[in-house]
Amino acid sequence: MLTHPSLLSGQALPSAQWRLLRHPAEPGAWNMAVDAAILENVIAGQSPPTLRLYDWNPACLSLGLAQLFADVDEEALTAHGWHVVRRPTGGRAILHTDELTYSVIGPSDEPRLLGGVLESYKRLSEGLMQSLLLLGLPVERQPMRGGNGFGALDNPVCFEVPSDYEITLKGKKIVGSAQARRKGSVLQHGSLPLFGDIARITEVLRYPSEESRQEAAGRVRARAATVEAGLGRRVTWEEAGDAFVRGFNETLNIEFVEGELSEDERMAAERWMAERYAGAAWTQRA
Repeated sequence: MLTHPSLLSGQALPSAQWRLLRHPAEPGAWNMAVDAAILENVIAGQSPPTLRLYDWNPACLSLGLAQLFADVDEEALTAHGWHVVRRPTGGRAILHTDELTYSVIGPSDEPRLLGGVLESYKRLSEGLMQSLLLLGLPVERQPMRGGNGFGALDNPVCFEVPSDYEITLKGKKIVGSAQARRKGSVLQHGSLPLFGDIARITEVLRYPSEESRQEAAGRVRARAATVEAGLGRRVTWEEAGDAFVRGFNETLNIEFVEGELSEDERMAAERWMAERYAGAAWTQRA
């Protein structure tokens, strides 16, 4: 098994029990509504710290909180049959397809989530690192770069440039993550592309010309990777999910208990769907 010397700090963390949710593929608006519902219930003290693993159907373009909707090529999106949603977190666009998505949701005084955005992400990235090492990927973590910082990029594609402390495979970004903080609680979610053309996202974003679109696709392929590209084989969603559970357990001293959404969470998700994530007013707000 691959190991990494920087993944020992989890031994200093007190043991904790978190809920584990494994959710089948759902539309993007529902996925964002569920994350928001769990966060709402964590804020209210009614839900435990949670690691949620989920998938998307159909494929969905997600925009960062402040990203301009003008980046989206709506005609191309419709032609592909893909959806679009705006996340509650920052960062840039991600095309969610053929991937494992994770979210970590808990109170900001939970030892793994203490500190600012970068500090807590650095700590959580140890779990992400070990998960990918367990899959057999020789990944590395980017250093603190300064400048724009975590999740803030000047181009429309999240996977085009690694941010502070993000994880790379032979210099290519392999996990795209973003974080939000609300009323003493934390939501961090991220995307691990498993297989397929990492540059498909450029097909549904606007560019000044077809030439610039092709140039952008080339940059994405040069700067981002999938698990399949790293291993030379396809990894299933279930295999990747199991690695995440084990990686977080080994590095962050978390015992996971499989669970389900509570009735309060489900009702809140339906409300978030109706009031925000399924509506154009939210999706096209910027």
